[in-house]
Amino acid sequence: MEQRTTQTRPGRVHRLHLLRRIGVLLADWEYVLRHQLRAAFDRGEPAALVDDNGTGEPVVLLPGIYETWRFLHPLARRLHAAGHPVHVVAALGDNRMSLQQATDRVERHLLENHLGDVTIVAHSKGGLVARALLSRPETAARIRRVVAISTPFSGSVLAGWIPIPAVRALRPDGPDLARLAAADVDVTRIVSIWGWFDPHIPGGCALPGARNIEVPVGGHFRILGSPRVLALVDDLTDDTGDGPGGG
Repeated sequence: MEQRTTQTRPGRVHRLHLLRRIGVLLADWEYVLRHQLRAAFDRGEPAALVDDNGTGEPVVLLPGIYETWRFLHPLARRLHAAGHPVHVVAALGDNRMSLQQATDRVERHLLENHLGDVTIVAHSKGGLVARALLSRPETAARIRRVVAISTPFSGSVLAGWIPIPAVRALRPDGPDLARLAAADVDVTRIVSIWGWFDPHIPGGCALPGARNIEVPVGGHFRILGSPRVLALVDDLTDDTGDGPGGG
């Protein structure tokens, strides 16, 4: 009897681990559906987030694929309340365009608005756009730090199974990621944050040379509402905090 218990225990642990991951997946999709619905009825205006009376340095928010800036509106309001002028790039739409097109549009926003000493807070694909901006000297000089949440810096093995060009471009062997990897980028200005389990990026989001932070939060989307992650974003956008390579 004792031997049988010992043999079956690994199976029980595996089932519990699987159930935990399924629970994270369901909670993740509940989060994204709820916030996409909220975003659909959001009537907030980008101009309201840019407050010249704020004492903080500017923050630029970059959403992921199938996310408009309104999906990140709760985060935008939090940063604005902390005194940061918050810029969103409405021209990105739902960010289904190519990485180069998205980078061009964000670059144009930075230049037209004469932004400097900017912190970029990005989700998913938005972090890849931010990394591409760091490869362009004129925009790189304007960026203080990049805070990338759930960004597939090494791609996702699942992307190749999705018949949507914008998603398939994020597979590990995709040409966009190869160009990013080959570009001369100061990745010490990037902070990559991801959860213990991301159903969309099973390989994790670590970026060699960057500051990498894995948090005990599961999910690709619901991590955006995690108090622990929000506290990290607060610290990393604090103008009195450490520099890009600081702890």
